[in-house]
Amino acid sequence: MLPLLQLENIKKQYRQGTLEVMALKGINLSVEEGEFVSIMGTSGSGKSTMMNILGCLDRPTSGYYRLEGVNVSSFDDSQLAVVRNQKIGFVFQSFNLLPKLSALENVELPMVYAGVPRRERDERARAALEKVGLGKRLHHKPNELSGGQRQRVAIARALVNHPSIIMADEPTGNLDSKSTIEIMGIFQQLNEEGTTVVMVTHEPDVAQYTKRIVVFQDGEIRSDHPIENRVIFGEEAIS
Repeated sequence: MLPLLQLENIKKQYRQGTLEVMALKGINLSVEEGEFVSIMGTSGSGKSTMMNILGCLDRPTSGYYRLEGVNVSSFDDSQLAVVRNQKIGFVFQSFNLLPKLSALENVELPMVYAGVPRRERDERARAALEKVGLGKRLHHKPNELSGGQRQRVAIARALVNHPSIIMADEPTGNLDSKSTIEIMGIFQQLNEEGTTVVMVTHEPDVAQYTKRIVVFQDGEIRSDHPIENRVIFGEEAIS
């Protein structure tokens, strides 16, 4: 059985003025269906570039990226947009919610782009918000919600198109400790139900909630190992 995500000798080169910068130096990485992986590394290590390629927000300079066995590394922008909408759910540090829309309307947006009928959009958005504990906040706008609640809306939005994988980029970066624990608990619950999650974080305590840590340094993978004694939501708090 093929991995859900498979990277083969992925390189990414940028030009900064007259300089050529190699952000990724031949990355080989596989993620199986049902994994919960954290990607770590200092600023400039390549982890954000890696996440952009995994999320089909950018293309590698060379190498192969296969998502569900399909080589997407050579797709054009319109093809990548379809992949992002159908296969990937995104959760960002800054939530990326539209301020004039309610929680329900924000969660419906990916389905609008996917052409889902109105009634089905409403039903699926309500179910996703119930799943993250916001069934009573459907019509609240982002400025009427706490940071943790906004991130729950963002997670619900990431779920509604039933993606193959959720990509979370520093999802707890703007949250207090209590909200961080609750959000990681939601990710753990989704993962236990079968959702594959790949998360970028700079916080070692947050990474301990995942099942595997991949550490980047200078555009290369420095280490890749399963987590021993991982934190389980409800059993231990972040210090």
